[in-house]
Amino acid sequence: MFKSLGDFVTRWRWLVIAAWIVFAVVVVVFSPKLTSTTDNSEFLPDHYESIKALTLQNEAFPAETPTGAILVFDRKDGEKLSAADSADVVSVSKSLEGELGKAFEGIVVQAPSENGLVQIASVGLDKSASGYDTQSMDAVKDLRADAKKLLGDTDLRLGVTGNAAQSLDSQESSEKTLALVSVATVLLIVTLLALIFRSVIICLLPIIVVAIVSTLATGLIGTANEIFDLKADNSIQAILIVVLFGIGTDYILFLLFRYRERLRAGEEPKVAVVNAMDRAGEAIASAGGAVIVSFMALVLSSLSIFRSIGPALAIAVAVTLVASLTLVPAVVSLLGRALFWPSKSWKTEPEGARFTAIGKSLGTHPLRFALMSGGVLAVLAVFALGFKPSFDFASSLPKDAESTIALKTLQRSLPAGSTDPIQVIVHSTDGNKIDSDALTTFGSELAKAKGIAVVAPAQTSADGTAAIFSAVLKDDPGSDEAISNVKGPIRTLAHESAPAGTEAFVGGNTSVTVDMDRAMARDYSIVFPVAALVILLILALLLRSLVAPLYLMASVGLGFGATLGAAVILFQHVQGESGLIFLCRSTSTSSSWLLEPTTTS
Repeated sequence: MFKSLGDFVTRWRWLVIAAWIVFAVVVVVFSPKLTSTTDNSEFLPDHYESIKALTLQNEAFPAETPTGAILVFDRKDGEKLSAADSADVVSVSKSLEGELGKAFEGIVVQAPSENGLVQIASVGLDKSASGYDTQSMDAVKDLRADAKKLLGDTDLRLGVTGNAAQSLDSQESSEKTLALVSVATVLLIVTLLALIFRSVIICLLPIIVVAIVSTLATGLIGTANEIFDLKADNSIQAILIVVLFGIGTDYILFLLFRYRERLRAGEEPKVAVVNAMDRAGEAIASAGGAVIVSFMALVLSSLSIFRSIGPALAIAVAVTLVASLTLVPAVVSLLGRALFWPSKSWKTEPEGARFTAIGKSLGTHPLRFALMSGGVLAVLAVFALGFKPSFDFASSLPKDAESTIALKTLQRSLPAGSTDPIQVIVHSTDGNKIDSDALTTFGSELAKAKGIAVVAPAQTSADGTAAIFSAVLKDDPGSDEAISNVKGPIRTLAHESAPAGTEAFVGGNTSVTVDMDRAMARDYSIVFPVAALVILLILALLLRSLVAPLYLMASVGLGFGATLGAAVILFQHVQGESGLIFLCRSTSTSSSWLLEPTTTS
């Protein structure tokens, strides 16, 4: 099969290359833009408590204006705000209110903090915006630019934080990260290829191929997300770059090693490509197929972020796989021996003395090597048990981001949870109005819950069958302490203290985080076993063996555990991070099923 494919590709190489170029142009022109979100609530199914609370809130309080951004004022010298400073805060806020973008609606100035160091103003979010969309981020850009002009003659500093501001800073940080990752990945690959082949063209080949594949994959992923209404996290493009360059270069090397081997045997370039495809094609296809199946297993996740990432990476790998079996051999057959220019070293079989010695030693003492390498991996894997998932995207922002600085300024004077209060929704289960005295009592009880700093008076719906309490947490809303308190004492007390004939739901971003943690625990018990079982079946069919697949699966599992454990050591223990972004464990687990076919040079 693969020999026939190689024969077709080499015979019609110009047609194959032209088809890829035309296909790439069509996809770029007609595919929708790949968009992303940092709104965790968009990733959860409707049956979780935080989403139930959000749904009830939208139904009972349709006219309520959520907070889109927070203006944090303080003095440039760090001293207490004077009466004149507060007057400037009001004046600046009123001026900004007249210049708000279409995503924002109104500004409400609050009184200075008790210690007099900070004064904030809340910017309302228009119903047409989500706080995480493009128009919200554009509105923040305009808000920041306008604010700078108004502060010139005052002693004030102003920082903009809140969901929309953090979304903007996250997007800008992701763009910088993407550029850094891309440059670092390209440099690493070019360096390795230069050391292996000493060829300028081979160094450029993966870059050109991956550029075409990335363009196609991004367009196809955007189309799939639009058709199936999938939500992508803003880290998807950085993940795509790493996956595409890693797998793409890997598959290209499989072919090039075989191609070089056949040239050394005296074959003509076209014949060498056909025979290289015959030898490496099955290995490349089986490896790619296994990775695709692993990523597609993520569609079983209850979180839409993984249901989106899984197919996205599967599409990227599929496009890379097809390119490796068609575009790459077409280009190689076109270039022939010139592919290795300017080096002549491809003509000489390397001695490989060092690796030969290692191989002989391993063959002589297999148990010793197995115990040593397995022992190191096992020790690292133990640290994976200490993995702490982090759901706080804000904590991953650069420390010099405006939203981060403004948040720290605010937390000097107000409870850490002031930027993102939780909402507790009480609604009638029998359709009757809720007694106002019962709501007052409920609010008093709620204020006693561990982790709550302040509970605002209840706001009742127009028909009196629902009420909402805004509660400020003592801890940072994304911290382990806040998550633990919402998951335990706050939800428990809210449920138990709900007035007769009502039920209470805890909403807000911290509550969303609690539910995401629970959803992931469910996914770990379903998605990963399914992926492992499918890969086991694929291996059994490919290897026609029952023992070898079990050995390979065990080694892959140990490798994954060691990788995660090493990340825990580096980031949680050495750098002192509170946890790793929750995507780390799930995406790395699926990608760990990458099967590496053996290649020889």
